[in-house]
Amino acid sequence: MLVLMGVIDAYNSAGFCLIKSKTGLNQRKFVAMASTIPVEQVNKGSPQLTGDSFIREHLRKLSPYQPILPFEFPEYSDFWVLSSRLGRKPEEIVKLDANENPYGPPPEVLEALGNIRFPHIYPDPESCRLRAALAKDSDLESDYILAGCGADELIDLIMRCVLDPGDKIVDCPPTFTMYEFDAAVNGALVIKVPRRADFSLNVESITEVVKQEKPKCIFLTSPNNPDGSIIDDEVLLKILQLPILVVLDEAYIEFSGIESRMRWVKKHENLIVLRTFSKRAGLAGLRVGYGAFPLSMIEYLWRAKQPYNVSVAAEVSACAALQNPTYLENVKEALVKERGRLYGLLKEIPFLRPFPSYSNFILCEVASGMDAKKLKEDLAQMGVMIRHYNNKELKGFVRVSVGKPEHTDTLMKCLKRLP
Repeated sequence: MLVLMGVIDAYNSAGFCLIKSKTGLNQRKFVAMASTIPVEQVNKGSPQLTGDSFIREHLRKLSPYQPILPFEFPEYSDFWVLSSRLGRKPEEIVKLDANENPYGPPPEVLEALGNIRFPHIYPDPESCRLRAALAKDSDLESDYILAGCGADELIDLIMRCVLDPGDKIVDCPPTFTMYEFDAAVNGALVIKVPRRADFSLNVESITEVVKQEKPKCIFLTSPNNPDGSIIDDEVLLKILQLPILVVLDEAYIEFSGIESRMRWVKKHENLIVLRTFSKRAGLAGLRVGYGAFPLSMIEYLWRAKQPYNVSVAAEVSACAALQNPTYLENVKEALVKERGRLYGLLKEIPFLRPFPSYSNFILCEVASGMDAKKLKEDLAQMGVMIRHYNNKELKGFVRVSVGKPEHTDTLMKCLKRLP
């Protein structure tokens, strides 16, 4: 049997042999080897084949990821009925549930999309133009940068390159649930080290888990979703001293007032930093993310990634957005200013306890005696969408994205109408 790079050449296998038939023709016949079908199934006949029988066992037990749904989703009847009942278009509903940028991208993006000349040609597999623009934007050479179809694709790519089935990762809930989801998809085990009551990392527990369980990597978010807390340099450096790959997700870094750690990958071999255009540039619908990787590692991600993972439209849009840094800065400042105003107003609501945030959202604890899910549903009936959580770490919490001033005004009017 010939085996090359994980490929089995069964045609040349010793399990096949040529026999001489009575007709004089050579025929290729398979010589049966040990069966993997239980004897009782053989006795009962061939088992019934169904499509799901081909699916890997751990995926058959996997719960699907629950995304935030968009406006145009007729199958989501509650939202569609809500739009009709309120007598307004879906886009007129105040959507504060997915941390999207309410101002949208710079005008150059729409112009660039309208001028795409070769949509019928596959995109550049190396996203060279985008990576060159990102190198200038981040002051980090393009050799360290890899672009993806959103940062979500890069999270999965990292896991596929790093984790064998049964390997372990460290997750620090409450945080972005995609880490736990992708780990399950890739057959990895998740060790949860809960955050403290103030949402800070429990470095002592992380250190002990790394020592005892020997996980391969840890996923950290700064600012953290859903509470908006940040990881300071001292804490990050302590974790980087551990024998573990640190994946730092900076999806919301622009709103924090602190500098990205992208350039740190040049001196820390166990650090990856992820970024996105979804928040800063309003390109959530076009899916553009990127990451900074040590040179010793990025070579292997290049080998494993899909060849045309960043579309022509996505690359053109991201490059156009970077051409107008003034717009990006003005939008960021507007959202940071409105975050402060929203936080102050939420503090005046007697049944909400908002947490300080360095991001474009604010997490609120709902007072005991009031149901967080019902609060979300009551606001939805009034045309305002916020995020409610079902997981145990955030039971009794809601998250409100920062919108435009008029969005805040509408939210506050609705909250004050509640009993």
